[in-house]
Amino acid sequence: GVAEKLSTRNMSNKQYQCKVCDKCFTQKGNLKTHMRVHTGEKPYQCKECNKYFTRKGNLKSHLRVHTGEKPYECKECNKCFTWKGDLKKHMRVHTGEKPYQCKVCDKHFTQKGTLNIHMRVHSGEKPYQCKECIECFTENSHLKRHMRVHTGEKPYQCKECNKYFTWKGGMKRHMRVHTGEKPYQCKECDKCFTQKGTLNIHMRVHSGEKPYQCKECNKYFTWKDNLKSHLRVHTGEKPYECKECNKCFTWKVQLETHMSVHTGEKPYQGKECDKFYKNKCSLKTHMKVHTDEKPYQCKECDKFYKNKCSLKTHMKVHIVQQRHSISKIEETENDGHVHVFRVIFM
Repeated sequence: GVAEKLSTRNMSNKQYQCKVCDKCFTQKGNLKTHMRVHTGEKPYQCKECNKYFTRKGNLKSHLRVHTGEKPYECKECNKCFTWKGDLKKHMRVHTGEKPYQCKVCDKHFTQKGTLNIHMRVHSGEKPYQCKECIECFTENSHLKRHMRVHTGEKPYQCKECNKYFTWKGGMKRHMRVHTGEKPYQCKECDKCFTQKGTLNIHMRVHSGEKPYQCKECNKYFTWKDNLKSHLRVHTGEKPYECKECNKCFTWKVQLETHMSVHTGEKPYQGKECDKFYKNKCSLKTHMKVHTDEKPYQCKECDKFYKNKCSLKTHMKVHIVQQRHSISKIEETENDGHVHVFRVIFM
């Protein structure tokens, strides 16, 4: 039929055949240009960088690297490109087209190169290796970023305070210090945070998760720093030293409270009676006088007291009553509001 005649005509029009790969061409000049694929001949040289090219058109396109010419313009956003292929790929930003699909997980990509890189997720291939520490990476760009760990290079500078950063993401997070931006919001209490990681840690307040366990006493902690501080109970470490009297303390807050002994400072003021206190704990205890709050409960007779000291004094009443059989007084419950004490009988 018609298709058969057209096919015969096309074959007859292609009179020049390559003897290496049997490809056919309609013009002798095209065959001659094609033969450079097999011979490796590159007769066209760039005068700017001495690079050689197989075809004149390739040299012409290459020269735009030196001239900065970008003849291909996007009609949607007026962005210009050096090569037609780049414009074609860019247009997918506007069309949403993702023609390259992963056969393993059905994920789609705008560029073939991006799909090839993605495939390493499934294959486990990491072709880019660091010569310093032998760590491997899926992408060359990841290796280049990693090399800054070894070189100490910090190419990103904050324009506000001139601080330098190894990675762009680090500078971006730092900028929130200056802008006050807190893009990560807790859905439970609407509190906002500058970093996603900080939000994730905060969520433990609501979930009750305590992922850090003390190997000495099996106690669990919400934050790693809390576990680190707690371990001093077991090690006896006291890293905070008073420069006035050389006394050492387990925690920083203890040193800060102690310093008032030397300075006489009482920075904590009561709002009800204008009394001043050396530490926050003393102020908190005092405030119960004004609020009538009694969070300490006796388990034996259900009486309530404003402070632990008063409760312990009261407990002696029960101790006297059961002196011959009492072993100790133990704090049994603390739900955050009421501290319950009971007498332990042997």
